[in-house]
Amino acid sequence: MPSWGWGQPYLPCCAATARQNSLTRSLSDHPVGKDPQAMRTGQRQNKGMRTRLGCLSHKSDSCSDFTAILPDKPNRALKRLSTEEATRWADSFDVLLSHKYGVAAFRAFLKTEFSEENLEFWLACEEFKKTRSTAKLVSKAHRIFEEFVDVQAPREVNIDFQTREATRKNMQEPSLTCFDQAQGKVHSLMEKDSYPRFLRSKMYLDLLSQSQRRLS
Repeated sequence: MPSWGWGQPYLPCCAATARQNSLTRSLSDHPVGKDPQAMRTGQRQNKGMRTRLGCLSHKSDSCSDFTAILPDKPNRALKRLSTEEATRWADSFDVLLSHKYGVAAFRAFLKTEFSEENLEFWLACEEFKKTRSTAKLVSKAHRIFEEFVDVQAPREVNIDFQTREATRKNMQEPSLTCFDQAQGKVHSLMEKDSYPRFLRSKMYLDLLSQSQRRLS
């Protein structure tokens, strides 16, 4: 086949045009510097996030969110929950944490704020303190640290650098008190930040309203 200078084969006019059109379509379908597979993955992830946010916008901060994760069946649990009990949750943060339905309601609220890891860490620490086996204590301590405390942990809690490093040092010889400092920081954060917002939330106010209607 004859060729032009520069070593390129000569193509008839129509064939050259078809080749150019094909190249143009290819470039438009696959932008320069972007991997098609990565683009498809990103699109799926964005769609999933939009779906998640859409669900939250329709359901979040409502009493129905709370009943969906109650320890017992929703209707039975709401019947057991008295107005007095629900009202006492406002007495103090520790009173809320001492009541299983209070914990369930607070967890549901934190999910709407994408910060449930703080409560989960606090609860994990409380459960950890009940450990009696030395062998289990070590493994549990490292699990909690890797899950919540370590940098870029899957459910990393919001604590300062000094507390994080002090807790890391405690992992050399784990004890029942190795998370006390970090747990205290997280408790204080929830008490000063999330807890007041929970008491003002539609979820909590709806719950009080429903319990009061049962009495009337």
